[in-house]
Amino acid sequence: MTQALIPASLVLGSGGARGLAHIGVIRALREHGGYEIRAITGSSIGALIGGLHAADRLAPYEKWVRGLTRADVWGLLDFSFTRKGLFEGERVMNKLADLVGDARIEELPIPFTAVASDIERRREVWLNRGSLFQAIRASIAIPGLFTPVVRDGRLLVDGGLLSPLPIAPTLPHDARLTIAVSLDGAPARSAQPAEERGDIALEGNGPLQRWLRRVREMRPDAKEASSFSAFDVIAKSFDAMQDRLVRYQIAAYRPDILIEIPNDACGVLDFHRADEMIELGYQRAKAALGRAREDAPLP
Repeated sequence: MTQALIPASLVLGSGGARGLAHIGVIRALREHGGYEIRAITGSSIGALIGGLHAADRLAPYEKWVRGLTRADVWGLLDFSFTRKGLFEGERVMNKLADLVGDARIEELPIPFTAVASDIERRREVWLNRGSLFQAIRASIAIPGLFTPVVRDGRLLVDGGLLSPLPIAPTLPHDARLTIAVSLDGAPARSAQPAEERGDIALEGNGPLQRWLRRVREMRPDAKEASSFSAFDVIAKSFDAMQDRLVRYQIAAYRPDILIEIPNDACGVLDFHRADEMIELGYQRAKAALGRAREDAPLP
């Protein structure tokens, strides 16, 4: 007799390249969970992975991202000469547009909500209708790095700015429990120093890389702080803020199952470490699902 699947909502948090772990989580849910995903909500990288899964386009993305090298990642970052962000983000989004196509959120087989931040009105915005591509583009627009998106008269940036673990949008959906994946878990303290793993932000000889190297060399503590680039400082500041917000969101809307990815698992731009991060997400999810099963065995 086939065991009935438990309807669940899936919440995918923000955290740069650590979010590749979401792919492994989804695989673990499919192989070991016993759950049927009835709704997905995502912020930033969580919106990207969640949207692709809701559109049944995650497999092509996974194949592509697993093949990326450090040089490929840097090549996707197109320097912006505007004052709105260091990168336009159009190269990577053109690739994503090819994967997503002209899908509309309201037509997806799984209800989906991407969360972005309205920086003028200082509120989170739930994008659950219209172009999936545009919703993802708005949700991943990291302030200061990628140019923001104007939608319906609102200036939208990365959802993680105000809602790094957007549990609330899943509440209206017909699901028995909520599974949340936070990318701000306790550090594993196993991350390699930047000089050993290769600092993506400082590679190459473009104008931005030369500027970053000059800034680092001018610091009086340059030798001691050599593992930190300007990107590291931005990313760590963003992570510190998100860590507090995630705690508040979990306290306000406690998920039934919480899967945590260490906040030092990889750098914000380390998309060349896809194999490692996907496997980490898979193992973390499998362990969390096992604990949940022991606490409350499936009927």
